[in-house]
Amino acid sequence: MDLKHWTLERDADGLAWATLNVADAATNTLGRAVLDELGVLLDDLDRQPPTGLAIRSGKPAGFIAGANIEEFTRIDSAEAARTLVNRGWALFNRLAAVTYPTLALIRGHCMGGGLELALACRYRLTVDEPGTRLSLPEVMLGIYPAWGGMLRLPRLIGPAAALDLMLTGKSVDALKAKRLGLADDCVPPRVMDSAARVVLLSGRSPRRLPFGQRLLNGPLKGVVAARARTTVAAKARPEHYPAPYAIIDLWANHGGNALAAPAASPSSLEAIFRSPTAKNLIRVFFLQERLKGFGKDTDFRPQRVHVVGAGVMGGDIAAECALRGMVVTLQDQSAERIAPAIARAAKRFERKFRGKRREARFALDRLIPDPAGHGVARADVIIEAIFENLEAKRTLLADLERRARPDAVLASNTSSLRIGDIATALREPARLVGIHFFNPVAMMPLVEVVRTGHTADAPLRCAAAFVRALDKLPLPVRDEPGFLVNAVLGPYMYEALRCVDEGIAPATVDAALTAFGMPMGPIELVDTVGLDIAVAAGTALAGADAVLPRTLADKVAAGWLGRKSGQGFYLWQNGKAQKSAPGPLPDGLAERIVLPLRQAVQACVDKGVVADADLADAGVIFGTGFAPFTGGPLHDLASRARP
Repeated sequence: MDLKHWTLERDADGLAWATLNVADAATNTLGRAVLDELGVLLDDLDRQPPTGLAIRSGKPAGFIAGANIEEFTRIDSAEAARTLVNRGWALFNRLAAVTYPTLALIRGHCMGGGLELALACRYRLTVDEPGTRLSLPEVMLGIYPAWGGMLRLPRLIGPAAALDLMLTGKSVDALKAKRLGLADDCVPPRVMDSAARVVLLSGRSPRRLPFGQRLLNGPLKGVVAARARTTVAAKARPEHYPAPYAIIDLWANHGGNALAAPAASPSSLEAIFRSPTAKNLIRVFFLQERLKGFGKDTDFRPQRVHVVGAGVMGGDIAAECALRGMVVTLQDQSAERIAPAIARAAKRFERKFRGKRREARFALDRLIPDPAGHGVARADVIIEAIFENLEAKRTLLADLERRARPDAVLASNTSSLRIGDIATALREPARLVGIHFFNPVAMMPLVEVVRTGHTADAPLRCAAAFVRALDKLPLPVRDEPGFLVNAVLGPYMYEALRCVDEGIAPATVDAALTAFGMPMGPIELVDTVGLDIAVAAGTALAGADAVLPRTLADKVAAGWLGRKSGQGFYLWQNGKAQKSAPGPLPDGLAERIVLPLRQAVQACVDKGVVADADLADAGVIFGTGFAPFTGGPLHDLASRARP
C-alpha cells in the first residue's frame, strides 16, 4: 500500500499496527484523505485478516484531535453535510464490524472524531500521562458527534455519564476514563505497546454494561432524556444553542444516528450543521486558535516566577503558575499576609488533583512564601500585582528591575493604570510589559498582553509564551485606559446601572441580558467584581469628572460593596446572589445595554487597541463571556446588517 498518512506493520504474532501520522501537520485530524486511506487500510486487512489490530498515533502531540474543522467551513448544502457525516459513520461502523479484535492505544489528546474512532474499536487503552485527555467537544462547535459517538458511548459507559460528556464537551483524563469504563485499562508509557499486545491476544470479551444501565439505554430512555433536557434548559436556550437538545433527541429517538433524523427536524444534519450557531461557534474556534498562536515565535519556557502582592489576584496568579509546574515565589509585606493565598491555593490544588494527593502536594511545594523577595534574582518572569497606586507601582518596579536578571520578563498586572506611566520609573522602560489577568484567575481564559509605544518585541513575545504556558489565551493590546476588556465592560455595566436608576429592577435587567445570551447579568457582574472596583474603573476610564450611576454611588457610600461584603444590589448567601423574580422584560432593554459595549469595541478597533475586529471579538468573547453563539459583538452586528 502506498499511503501518505498511515503506515501498517505486521509482527510475528500476526498483529497489525496501524499508525496515523498526518503529513505536514503538527496534530492528527480526520480529514477526507485520512479517512479514505483508513478505508484502503481496512481493505488490505480484509484480504489478509490479522490476529488483531492496534491503532496508534505517530505524533508526539497526541492520538487524534478530531475531525478536520476546516472541512466543516466548506459545508454549503444539505447534501454536503450528509456526505461528510455518512463518510465517518459508514467507515467506523465497518471498523466496529471486523471479525478480529481491535484496540485504540490512546496517548495524548483524543477528541471528537478521534474518540469516535476509538469507540468503534473493541478495546481502548489509555496511557497515564498528563496530556492524555478524552472528550467529545462537538457541542462546543454547535454540532454533535455524528460518527457513532452518540450510539456507542451510552452503550459503553451508560447514558447519564455519556450525555454528561456529550452535552458539556468536557474531557476526562486517562485514569477517569478507566473508572468510567471508557478505557479497558490505564497503563504507563513504558509498557503501552506490550499492554496493547496482551489485550489483543487475550480474547477477553468486550465490557458489558450492568443490567440497570442497559434498562436506562432501553425502556427507561425517556426518563433519562427528560432529566437531561431539564439540565440543559437551565443553562442554554434552544434558539441560541440547538446542538445539546439535538443530541438528546437523536439518542432518545434515533439510536444516536444523525442520518436517521428527517430533514425537517430541528435535530437534523441540515438544521444543525448549517445553523448560524454552528457557523459562529466554528468562527470562535478559529479565533481561539489565533490567540493560541501568539507566543509561538519564541523558545522562551518560563520555569521560575516571582509574584509581588499576595492579594486575591496576585495569590491566584501565583497558584496558577505553580499548578502548571512552575516554581513560584510569592512576596508580600509579611508571611501572615501571604498565608491566605497559600490556603486558597491548597484548596484549589485539592480540587484540581482530586484523588491524586501527591500531585496536589507537589504543586503546593512549588508555591513558596517569600516575604523578603529572594526569588527576584532567579525568576524568569516577575509580576507586580499590588494595589492600584501609580507611585507605589513605580517605586516597586524600579526596585525589582535593579534586582532582576537582565533577561527576565518584568510585568505589571495593573487593570486601570497605563503601563507607560509606570515604565517611566525604569532604567529600561522598554522592558516593562502588561500581563493583565482577570478575576477569577482560574476560570478566565483570556490574559491581555499590553504594549506601550516603547515596549521591546522580546518581552512581548516572552509574555505571550508565558501566558500560553499557563494554558491561557494571550491577547496583544495597546496601552490605553482599560485596555480592551475593561474599556468595553465599563460602558456596558454603567448603562445597566442607569436602567436601575430609572426604576428597572436589577433582577429584570439581569434576566434581559441572560436571555440575550450573556453567561451572567451585568448587575450580578457588578456585585461579583465589587461595587468599589466598578467605581474605580469608571473613574479611570472617564476621569475625575465621571458621572456615577446614582444607585452605585449610594451603595458604595453605605459600604455595600457586593459579594465580598455580603450585600450589594443583591443579598449574597453561600456565594450566590439572592434574586427576586424578574418583572416583564421591556422591549429593547438588552439591545440598549449592549449598544455601548458594541460602540466601545468599535472604538478600540478604531484606536488600534487591538489589531483588528476579529481580535476584538475574540477578546470580548473570552474576556467578558459575550454570547459565543453570536460570533462576537462586531461580527454579530455585521451579520445583522447583511441582507
